[in-house]
Amino acid sequence: MIKVSIAGGTGYTAGELLRILLNHPEVEIIAVTSTTTAGEPVSAVHRELLGETDIRFCESPGEPDVLFLCLGHGVSKEYLATHKLPEHCKIIDLGNDFRLGDKFNGNSFVYGLCELNKEQIKSSGYIANPGCFATSILLGLMPLVKTGMVYDDIHITAITGSTGAGKKPSETGHFSYRDNNLSIYKLFSHQHLGEIRRTLEPLSSDKLPAINFVPFRGDFTRGIFASIYTKAAEGVDIEDLIAFYRDFYKDSPFVFVSDSEVSLKEVVNTNKCYINIVHKNGQIHISSIIDNLIKGASGQAVQNMNLMFGLKEDMALRLKASAF
Repeated sequence: MIKVSIAGGTGYTAGELLRILLNHPEVEIIAVTSTTTAGEPVSAVHRELLGETDIRFCESPGEPDVLFLCLGHGVSKEYLATHKLPEHCKIIDLGNDFRLGDKFNGNSFVYGLCELNKEQIKSSGYIANPGCFATSILLGLMPLVKTGMVYDDIHITAITGSTGAGKKPSETGHFSYRDNNLSIYKLFSHQHLGEIRRTLEPLSSDKLPAINFVPFRGDFTRGIFASIYTKAAEGVDIEDLIAFYRDFYKDSPFVFVSDSEVSLKEVVNTNKCYINIVHKNGQIHISSIIDNLIKGASGQAVQNMNLMFGLKEDMALRLKASAF
């Protein structure tokens, strides 16, 4: 059994990790840490786990085989610097501390986008889990960039549920703000743009054009819908492009190209990404949808763990959406 510890156990991503890992046949959860709720039952915070586990929050991660860091952005480095871990312990960071190439003890973190870096993930002990927006946008764009047919600016409008802002209360996460409301934030400056460009540039045969990203706060709890478009290359054959996408993701158990329009409920509560590609009015338009807490965070982290330990990539991740 793989001994697992989770640091920062009270947030949404930790709750989803627990929900998945409690049903993982190869995992034993040995510690869920929290500085504010140590000694309390995990189910006192994550009420959906009442009756599922007797685990209590603690202060020390113990001696795990793998540590999931579910801490606030910028806190992972501090945690690793102040907690001694076994030399064999693998690390999967769900924050943004290592996504742009920063190291820990001289060791590089592999960017944990399984559909791109599967072989590197298998042999790595340190994984930087991608951001939620970045996951949806990269899965939608990578094959198109790989074709070499992107020559004009890329335009992205993407909307995320309120859980994307984390569990800590904020004015724009409050029910009375979100309900029946839409708003833009971090216009053209979202923090995931760095990892998006860093991942796409090696796939592009030419200089990557500008990426114009407009993120929206949605009036729902979970999911990301990314609408991506750019000018179509002259002579593009949409059927060939769709076939290329399907071939690009043929070894992925979670990314699917849909012939029809997609809607968010089809992927919520799953580790799937659905993609739809359309050629219209001289533009290539791509819809890419995920659950921000699962494929965009905790499910992808478990997918990375499965690869790191030589398990089936989809183990414990065959989850069904409730599309009605």
